[in-house]
Formats: sequence, C-alpha cells, structure tokens
Amino acid sequence: MAAELEVGGRATSPKSASSDERAFFALVGPALRREAVHFRFDDREYRFGVEGDPIVVRILDPKFFGHVLSFGNLGLGECYMTGAFEIAHGSLERFLIALARAEVEKAVRSNPLNVLRLVPIYLRNMVRGRYRNVQSHYDIGQELFESFLGPGTAYSCGYALSADDSLADMQTRKFDRICRKLRLRPGDRLLDIGCGFGGLLIHAAKHYGVQCTGITIAHDHHRCAVANAAAAGVGDRIEIRFASHEELGGPYDKIVSVGMFEHLTRRDYPVFFGNVKRALTKDGLGLLHTVGCAAAKNRHDPFIQKYMLPGSRAPKLSELAAQLEAHDMPILDVENIVRHYAPTLRRWKENFTAAYPKLDHNKYNETFRQMFEYFITCSIAAATATEATVFQVLFANNFGIDMPFERV
Repeated sequence: MAAELEVGGRATSPKSASSDERAFFALVGPALRREAVHFRFDDREYRFGVEGDPIVVRILDPKFFGHVLSFGNLGLGECYMTGAFEIAHGSLERFLIALARAEVEKAVRSNPLNVLRLVPIYLRNMVRGRYRNVQSHYDIGQELFESFLGPGTAYSCGYALSADDSLADMQTRKFDRICRKLRLRPGDRLLDIGCGFGGLLIHAAKHYGVQCTGITIAHDHHRCAVANAAAAGVGDRIEIRFASHEELGGPYDKIVSVGMFEHLTRRDYPVFFGNVKRALTKDGLGLLHTVGCAAAKNRHDPFIQKYMLPGSRAPKLSELAAQLEAHDMPILDVENIVRHYAPTLRRWKENFTAAYPKLDHNKYNETFRQMFEYFITCSIAAATATEATVFQVLFANNFGIDMPFERV
C-alpha cells in the first residue's frame, strides 16, 4: 500500500525514503498550496496542495531529488530531458506554473552552495562572448525556427486579443502596434537593431512606405532576412547588414529593437543608448521591446543560460530608465505586454509538437525535443507566475516632441 503524506504536507516521510527524498518534499511540499500536486515514487505517494483534479508526477529515477535540490530549475529541466520524471496526469505546464507560484526556485537558491554550483555556467557564457552566445542559439538551423514560428518567423512576444488568437494574428498585430507607436510615415528611415528574420521591416515597408535597414549578428538571420524581403517584394526598400549595435550608421528617423537587448550585458548599455542617440535625428523616436524583470533582484534562469540563450539577461525597467535619462532621451510610454507571452508560447509549442516528426532527428534528437519542450513550457510558467515582464519602451531624442492625447 502506498505511503501517503496528508494534503497540506503534514506528517513525516516513510523511513525507507532517502535523505534527498525527505529533503525535497520538506522544501517543495509546504510551498504547494494553490494547486493539487501528487508525487509518486516506488511504493510511496505524497500529496500536497488543495483538493481537486491533481497534477500527478511520477518520479522514475532516485537521482531526481538530489539533482533538483542542487540545481533548481536547471536540475528539473535536465531530469525532464533524461526521463527521470514524467507527468502521469495533468500537464507539464500546470506543474511548472505551480512550482513558479510556490517560488520553489527561490528556495533552492537560498542555499549558497547551490548558487556556487551554477557559477561555471555563467563564467563559460562570459568567456564565450556575445557573438558566439547569440550564434549558438539563432544559427542552430532555419528549419527549426520555421517549424514553430509561423508566418513572418517572429521570435518574440506577440499581441493577443484573446488566448485563442492565431500566431499570425498576434505577430501581425504586434508589428502594427510598434509601427503606430513609432508614428511611421512614408519616407521615414527605420533601423531595426537585431532584425531577426526581417518580419517587422517587411511589415513596415509594405504598410507604411518606409525605407528600412536591419542589422544582425546571426548568420542565418542575415541570409533569411534578405531572402524574405525579396520574396515579399520589398527587397529594394530593405537593407540587411551583418553588424552589431556598435555599428549603426545613420541618421534614422525611427529606431526599433525587438528581442535583441536581452543579449547585452550591463557594460553594453551605455554604448547601446549612446549609439542610438547619435544615430537618431533630432526629432527621432525609438522603441525598445525586451523581456524584462519586475523584481529588485534580477535572477538568470540556469536552464536557459546553459541550454537555450547563453549570456542573456532580463533588464529591470529602472535600468532602462536610468540609461535613457543619462542620454537625455525622454520616455514617452511604457507598456508591459507579458500577459501576451503565454498565448504566443503556446502557439509555438503546438507548432513544434506538430512539426517535430518531420524534422531531422539526427540533428534534433529526442533529448533536444525534450529540452525544447521544457524551454517553451518553463517560459510559459515564467510569463504566468514570476517577476518576468515584456517591456515596450517608447522614447524620443528631444524633450520638445509633440505627444498625442491617446496611447496606441
């Protein structure tokens, strides 16, 4: 008969349980209050949280407990990749959101030894540098991104009117809102820093009649953005350059950056904003779209740092505001669109799941599939129940610019 902890986490673990097993449930169990979560391992069952339809987690490897205790979300992600646990009932998304709401990762990191275990990951990313960190993710294969990003291949948060919106609608709406925030007019010169596959530039050129320049340091992005602009019939109005934020050129009437700023370090911030100011015309506007952090302490998720976006960070709004103030560029509007990220990520996950059987499994094997699924799912959890944000900061290059009465 299965040994059982009472709902709410009271009672003691069975004597047959290892010290890691007992420590894991002593840490995780009391924090799980908002959702019913049951864990099964060997002949034991542990029940926590409220009554109702439970998430049932079956643990298949005893090393699960020690690995998660030592490495938090990194350990949990690696256990998912290796099949050390599975979701027997419910979904991985519900499980990760429950853990995020319970702030389990924060509890794991309260142990200084656990923080030290993560230092080699961050050191490796620092030594490797921004170019290699960016290319290690974005140059892993165009076929992968095409498999889940959908039309426009936009790899950033869309803008939803409902949770059931299509990916195409969310991304087109995002592009158009950015263009309207920037008040694009025919003949404007628009620069996109970190232009990705060119979707925003193509939309701006086709619907707003602007002359566009995009820069990127990802080889696949450069090649595909050029091809995409030509295929859309606006290749004559869009120039794509292989360059970094340190080589902007100009002048430009409008400057935008979507999903690139996360790859900069704090040391890069003054250079970035200084170059933007110099590249903008006197009456120019800029918009920065970036994943951000709404907490006093900015923690970098170790799973994402190791496997998906090495060297990335999520800036606080105070950091962005301080840089804009230091460069005499007034903030006109700030919008946090993080609530739109979970619907975007769910569409990506649905597309990836449907497309995976057709991908090259020698290049994207089962471990990669599990890794990518975990990455998208823990990003949904972060957008739903953590300090994560998605900021859109609109700013100007002088203090005398006219402001409309209504925001976009």
